[in-house]
Amino acid sequence: MIDAAPSALGRPEARPLFAVFGATFFIRFAFGITTAIFASYLLGQSQGLGGASLGTVGLVIAMSPIGEFSTVLLSGAAADRWGRWPVLLAGMVIAAVLTALVSTTRSAIALGAINLSFGVASGAILASSLALVADASGPEERGFEMGRFDAMNLSGWVLGFAVGLVALTVLPNSALGTTFLLSAAVLTAGVLFLLLAARGRARWVGGRPRVPRLLAQALRRPEVWWVTAPWLTIYMLIGTALAFLGSSSEAKGFPPIYLAMLIGVGGILLVFTQPVYGRWSDRFGRIRLLGIGTTGFVVVLFAAGLIAAYGPLPVLLAAAGIGVIAALAYGPAALAALTDLSASLTRATTMAIYSLTISLGMVLGLAVSTTLYDALGTPGLDLFFGGISATLVALTVLQWRRVRSGELPITTPAR
Repeated sequence: MIDAAPSALGRPEARPLFAVFGATFFIRFAFGITTAIFASYLLGQSQGLGGASLGTVGLVIAMSPIGEFSTVLLSGAAADRWGRWPVLLAGMVIAAVLTALVSTTRSAIALGAINLSFGVASGAILASSLALVADASGPEERGFEMGRFDAMNLSGWVLGFAVGLVALTVLPNSALGTTFLLSAAVLTAGVLFLLLAARGRARWVGGRPRVPRLLAQALRRPEVWWVTAPWLTIYMLIGTALAFLGSSSEAKGFPPIYLAMLIGVGGILLVFTQPVYGRWSDRFGRIRLLGIGTTGFVVVLFAAGLIAAYGPLPVLLAAAGIGVIAALAYGPAALAALTDLSASLTRATTMAIYSLTISLGMVLGLAVSTTLYDALGTPGLDLFFGGISATLVALTVLQWRRVRSGELPITTPAR
C-alpha cells in the first residue's frame, strides 16, 4: 500500500532521514508507555479516577506541555543557530534521565517539576527532528517524507501506549515505577541508534544569525500561524484522551488489555496510511487532504458521542473507524504545508511554532475539559467535544478560503 520511497538509499539525504525516523519511533514509543500509566502511577490506583483526582492529574500532566510551549521557540532557534543534531541528541539524553527519575517518586510536586523539565526536552526533540526531515526533503516529496515521519511518530505513540496499558493490567500499581525505567532504556536505545545511524553528522553549525533575530523572522509570518492554528484544537482533544483513557477504560467496563490490542492494531495501520496520505498531498494539494482529515475528526467525535449514548452498536463503531482512517490524512498534509512555508535559515524555529501550538492545545484541552466536567458532568464533555468539532471545521474553511485567494501559499508541484 505504501508508495515507493523517492529518497532511495543511494541519495545523500537518505541516511539522516533513516536515523531521524528510527530515533523518532524510539522516542515516541517511550513517551507512549509513560503517558498510559502516568495518571495511575501518580494517584496509586489503576482505575476509577474521580472528579477530585482529575484536577490533580490534569495539573501535573499539564506541566510537560507548559514546559514545552514556554521554551520550544528557544529550542528551535538554538537548532537553527548551532545545528539540528546537537539539539536533538541533547533533548533525548535529558528526556531519558528525567524519565528514569520519575520511577523514584510519587510526589505530585516532584513529578510536576520533572514533567516541566521533560517538556523542555520534548520540545527540543520535536523541533529539531522536524527540521532535519524538512532539510532532507525536496519540494516534490516532502509530503511523502513527512508522512513517513508521522508514521514513526504516531505509531510509536500508540504502540507505546498499548504497551503501557498492558503494564497497567498485568502489574500491581506498586510496581509501575519499573515501567518508567523501561521507557528510559528505550530512550537510551534511541540515542545509540541515532549516533550509529547518523555516523558523525551530529555537528555544530557556525555563522548563523543570533537567536533573537531568528525568532523575529519566524514569528512575524502570519501564514505559519494559519497552518498551525487547527492543531491547537486537535491536541486539545488528543491531550484529554491520552491523559485519562488508560485509567478510565476499565471503570467503564472495557478492560485495558482489549483497549491495548485495539490501539496496537491502530499503530500498525498508521505505518501504512501516513506515507500514502503524504504522497497524495504531494499530488493533489495539501488543502484537499486537510479537508479530508478535518471531516474524519468530526465523524469520530460525532460517532463517539452516539456510542456513549446508545452503546457500541456495529454501525457506530464502523462509522468511528472510517472517521479515524480519514482523520489520519491531516498530519502529513499539515506538516508538509508547514515545510512549504519554512525558510531553510529559520526552519527549526518555524517547526517549533507547530510544537508550541500542540503543547498549548494539550494544556488548554486538559484545563477546559476538566473544568466543564466538574461543572456539568457528562454534558460538559459533550459540550467540549462539540466545540472542538465546530472550531476545527471553521479554521479549515478559513484556510481553504485563504488558499483560494493566494494569501496562504501552500501548494504542490503537481498542482
